[in-house]
Amino acid sequence: MKNLDTLAYQAVFGSDSEKQAARFEIWQKGVETGIILSSINDLYLARGRGKLANTFTVPAMNLRGMAYDTARAVFQAANQLKVGAMICEIARSEMGYTAQSPQEYISVVTAAALREGWRGPLFIQGDHIQAKAAAMGQIKAGETEKLEKLIKEAIEAGFYNIDIDMSTLVDLDKPTEAQQQVPNYEHSIHFAKLIRQLEPSGITVSLGVEIGHVGGRNSTVADFTAFMAGFQKGLPKGLTGISKISVQTGTDHGGKVLADGTLADIDVDFSILKNITKAAQSQYQIGGTVQHGASTLPDKYFNQFVKFEALEVHLATGFQNMLLDHPAMPKSLVREMYQYIDQHHSDERKPKHTDEQFHYKLRKKALGPFKQRLWDLPAATRQTIRASFTDRFAFFFKELNVVNSQTIVKQFVKPVIVEKQLKDFSAS
Repeated sequence: MKNLDTLAYQAVFGSDSEKQAARFEIWQKGVETGIILSSINDLYLARGRGKLANTFTVPAMNLRGMAYDTARAVFQAANQLKVGAMICEIARSEMGYTAQSPQEYISVVTAAALREGWRGPLFIQGDHIQAKAAAMGQIKAGETEKLEKLIKEAIEAGFYNIDIDMSTLVDLDKPTEAQQQVPNYEHSIHFAKLIRQLEPSGITVSLGVEIGHVGGRNSTVADFTAFMAGFQKGLPKGLTGISKISVQTGTDHGGKVLADGTLADIDVDFSILKNITKAAQSQYQIGGTVQHGASTLPDKYFNQFVKFEALEVHLATGFQNMLLDHPAMPKSLVREMYQYIDQHHSDERKPKHTDEQFHYKLRKKALGPFKQRLWDLPAATRQTIRASFTDRFAFFFKELNVVNSQTIVKQFVKPVIVEKQLKDFSAS
């Protein structure tokens, strides 16, 4: 077998034939050594049915820039702390602006796990498989077909954890929660049915939905019960439903950036997580609540997710900030990225944006065009940055109480090798 660093690089930047060969070799080696793409569904339902206490919160980590090195840091920290209850994820929007397809992402994360000697079920998640709205309560033309195609591609690649996000369609112009949630649950049902049709034999995809759009109005128990009443009624009899529910507690993706580029303090209502988790478990036996937009919150907040019984927390922009603001990151490269933003995304600049606000909000869109430049940074630079990431992931694992969670993962998750992947790789 080729050197894993070389394989990972070829899986991303090689010719079409090199990519396919490298991706197959990575997948095959992963299976041989016990790294199996898996669904976390049974672990989450164990929480919902009272077989596991609400004493930990699963981190779901979005790996945007320098994904291979960042993923290596995840597994370095996980090895040190014996963490199994963790997810690597990427959102629909991130796949676009970071130029990472589902198959590429799977291969990079698997290669990183191999490189660090990590073993166990590997949970890869499609985050925010989100519909764009044409108007309040109305999905944009062509969105359904685009999302159907993406879901099919993701499941075929090995994304056995998917978060459907139709919260953008919640119609707040309607007077009652039941009416507001109609377009949300109707479209969620459509994609839930599709996912159950596409999931491989022996695997039940862990399926999440969202009732409160991040950055919008805070979620309530009434929102949740209204959504679930419609969702459960419309779901075909016998079809497996959801394992978790994403809610809004007052956060924003990336935080609220001030004129000088620093982040504003955020008022998070943690009680929302606990109240809706209680309703989710007692009424529907599902795992509980999911917190988005958390990575830029103050460090003192993270143990609160466990205290208030959140099932899962999503961490993204904070890692991007660590990378681009790291002392070891060449300042000349960051300047080039900002120049790219100025040249190609100036139409997205708001009238009152300062340069600092504009660059902070939009610099994520330079990650794709500069992907290879970031991968090609000197080995010593990448090692220094990777060490910082390892420490950061270790912090989250400890605060979220998933240290030594390999034991519970082994107890509740039984990995299934999907032979269809073998055929797909061989034919490509």
